[in-house]
Amino acid sequence: MADYIQIPTPAGKFDALTSGPEGGRPVLLLHGFPEAAVQWSEQLSVLGEAECHAVAPDQRGYSPGVRPEQVADYRLEELVGDVLAIADHLGWQRFDLVGHDWGAAVSWATAAAHPDRVRTLTAVSVPHLDPFAQAVREDEDQQQRSAYMQVFRGSGAERALLEENARKLRQIYGHVVPQHHIDDYVQRLTEPGALTAALNWYRASRFNGPIGKVAVPTLYVWSTEDVAIGSTAALATEHHVCGPYRFEMLEDVSHWIPEQAPEELNRFILEHLLEHQD
Repeated sequence: MADYIQIPTPAGKFDALTSGPEGGRPVLLLHGFPEAAVQWSEQLSVLGEAECHAVAPDQRGYSPGVRPEQVADYRLEELVGDVLAIADHLGWQRFDLVGHDWGAAVSWATAAAHPDRVRTLTAVSVPHLDPFAQAVREDEDQQQRSAYMQVFRGSGAERALLEENARKLRQIYGHVVPQHHIDDYVQRLTEPGALTAALNWYRASRFNGPIGKVAVPTLYVWSTEDVAIGSTAALATEHHVCGPYRFEMLEDVSHWIPEQAPEELNRFILEHLLEHQD
């Protein structure tokens, strides 16, 4: 069972879940849209049992204590800054980084810019941002898969997602995310300003400049039934990692890997950590 903590930073207080001994190997887990730290419940339990000190924060906009109103406050560099600020407060000079969806995007950027801080990277679903941006520009399949981003950036996105008891928001999770998790996410995102903050991640994103190659040991996990991420960028990611690289493809699994295939993901993460301990 994970414990609830708060992590003070210059940007505000992050809510977080944690498991394992404080002196254990530090692992930071970053959730995606439209979820929260609770998406990592299975991973937190397994990592804690493996004597890791695992921490999963509710990220910027999802934590009520860090919910700025300006779109510019959700740029990628701000999100990377949060990762370092959280690690600094926890006293982590180096740490293992795990991210899913938007959390994976932030993790890629953090690992590329700060290889001295990130011991290993585990990215789930979202590929390296450089081939992903190229696929959005040039690959027709990825363009169709990413069309929802423009909808999320629109001024009417909040109303559309929340009307009729958040019917469209609930549909995003498909039929594979546990219902009690969905209820938790919807309750959080119906708080005043919460969904706008979460959507501001999309409104602030442009992926204009390359983040560059990642030098830290990297595990990338992608699933064949991911409606948002096609194979083009997923398969091209290996060319953007210059450190040790492992690619795992899950058949017949949707975008929601941490909750739909926790046993497989947990095994991959533990193997990755065990292989790279220095």
